[in-house]
Order: sequence, then structure tokens, then C-alpha cells
Amino acid sequence: MPLLHVLIHAPTEGALARARSNARNLMKARPEAIVEIVANAGAVAPAIALADPGTDPYLRLCGNSLAGQGLEAPAHLSVIPAAVVHLAERQAEGWAYIRA
Repeated sequence: MPLLHVLIHAPTEGALARARSNARNLMKARPEAIVEIVANAGAVAPAIALADPGTDPYLRLCGNSLAGQGLEAPAHLSVIPAAVVHLAERQAEGWAYIRA
């Protein structure tokens, strides 16, 4: 089977919960997969407030959303400059896109 590269987009708090569940299920079924959860807009604050050690390593927080909401990411979470650019670049690289 081919190595999966999966991008899970979470723009809301509900989507973040679904994305975390999707990531856990994916990694259970395909532990070799490469997964990123891209959180922007309404998902950024809950991603910071509601830590999930099982899926936080997959999180990529949108720097634009953080700045727009006056938030700062904790050191253990990754920040990308702009979710829209990251999503487009990963898809151009052949990553599968899932909107949670």
C-alpha cells in the first residue's frame, strides 16, 4: 500500500474534535501514515485550551488566526504562517485533503 499523506482541516471547534478523532482512527489503522491537522479560525483557541497529547503533535496552528485573535501558541504546538497557503501547498504536493 502507498504511504498516506493526509491533511485534516479544522476551521471550527467542532471540526477540531472531529479532526482529532479522524487522526486517532487513521493512525490506529495506518500507523505509518503522515498526518497534519491544520487548525485555523474558530479552531485555534480550542486547540490551545484543550490539549490532547495524542493528537497535538499533528496540529499546525494558523499564525494569521493566532494574530487575529491575539493568541499565542504554547511551545509544544507547531505554527504555520497561513493555513490557506499551507493547505494549498500540501495539496499541490499530493496530500489527501479532508475537511473535518
